[in-house]
Amino acid sequence: MECWLLKAAHMKAVPGRKTEVKDSEWIAQLLEHGVLRPSFVPPPPIRHLRLLTRYRVQLMGDRTRDAGRLEKMLEDASIKISSVASSVTTVSARAMLAGLIAGEADPEVLAQLAKGKMRSKIPDLIEALTGHFDADHARLAAAMLGRLDRVEAALATLDAAIADASRPWAHQVELLQTIPGVGLKVAQVIIAETGGDMSRFPSAAHLAAWAGVAPAIHESAGRRTPAGARHGNKWLTSALVACRRGGKRAQIAAAHSILDSASYMLERDEPYRDLGPDWLHRRHDEAPTRRLVAQSNGSDTPSSSTRPPDF
Repeated sequence: MECWLLKAAHMKAVPGRKTEVKDSEWIAQLLEHGVLRPSFVPPPPIRHLRLLTRYRVQLMGDRTRDAGRLEKMLEDASIKISSVASSVTTVSARAMLAGLIAGEADPEVLAQLAKGKMRSKIPDLIEALTGHFDADHARLAAAMLGRLDRVEAALATLDAAIADASRPWAHQVELLQTIPGVGLKVAQVIIAETGGDMSRFPSAAHLAAWAGVAPAIHESAGRRTPAGARHGNKWLTSALVACRRGGKRAQIAAAHSILDSASYMLERDEPYRDLGPDWLHRRHDEAPTRRLVAQSNGSDTPSSSTRPPDF
């Protein structure tokens, strides 16, 4: 027996008194008429990889929050390391924090613990390390750094597990990394969330709509109104948005472009190919031709059968 997972929003409310039997009968009738679509349920290996990549996102969030707590605690002691260093978790910052925890209070001695390029900022570090770091701050800092170390160790172990779980899709992961801005972790997330099999999606546009990086359209009385980005796979969307910086609209547009490229690359088994700096101009000039061809083929009106699969 083939089991389908259905989305309740696609089934109309049953009139009259609702019971389990009536709901089952209504679902069976809808299925007989072919108006239901099964939700996307990936195979077990992909579900296992998805669990690992999603847990990694949660651990990375824990690391960011713990670093923020440490920085806030240091500011209570008037220690402003983050105003000079990029983060309180860098090698130089960790060395200076270790000195503070050990009881060293001289800012000049602490500043000399800087390494590499940070040594050019020793005068700024001396000023940033001048504060009132006491024993209570030292205990809190030691506890927070210990927690950060445990999270980092867990992340290292998890990265190894993800690399092992994604080995069957090593070729696809390598292809995806040819897209500008897509690294190993984002490529692994794309495989984990989509399954790597683009045949499940009718087109790249359907994949973008399913992921939630395509604009939503509300239609009423023949009039279409943009409604912003639609709801979709938040794990995939957040990973794609992290590939780019900028305004919210620019981030979603870049995520849409990355996912389109990934869809075609995985479907055709070929690496990323830059379309050239004049691609947008050529696409704009060819827009009337594409519109006329679509109208002649009768594809200008969206059909319910072309909607993206549920997640």
